Amino acid sequence: MIAEIKLGLCNPPEPIYLYVKNGELSGESYLWYHYDNDKTIPVQQTGLTGYISELKLKPGEFKGKDNTKLDIFVRADEIYVVRTGIETNFAKTFLLAVSLVQDFSKPLIIAATAGKENVVFCNLYDAATKTRIRSEWNRDADWLAIIDSVQTKLQTSKNSHIVSGEPILF
Repeated sequence: MIAEIKLGLCNPPEPIYLYVKNGELSGESYLWYHYDNDKTIPVQQTGLTGYISELKLKPGEFKGKDNTKLDIFVRADEIYVVRTGIETNFAKTFLLAVSLVQDFSKPLIIAATAGKENVVFCNLYDAATKTRIRSEWNRDADWLAIIDSVQTKLQTSKNSHIVSGEPILF
């Protein structure tokens, strides 16, 4: 099924980058935000529903230290990239839960959940059943192996739709 293309004025198809932070601005709490002309724009919704299409590691630096980021690409009404530090509780709880997903052709809900102080965790849900994908905490997990495994499943899922003739939902 091909979606109808809306003609007229629009925003370019650039991804919307969402950043994870347990923050407050003007008395309003938020768990993720994006930038508009270098201005922090809090996002009041705590969940993002869509199809996970890719995970990428982005090397970087923060305050003079190496700071690798995890980019989670999500196709929804727009293309979103959830960006978080690979060492954060959000990234680790996301990776543990997403490693249990077998079928990426179905939409998922990525939810930011506040912890104590500045901590943010990730809960992952099956969007159709609203069932949480529960995983056991494992501080010694091999995060790179999990990312590789999920990427393999994502690629397999894309290829299976191409072979079967079904539309690609990513």
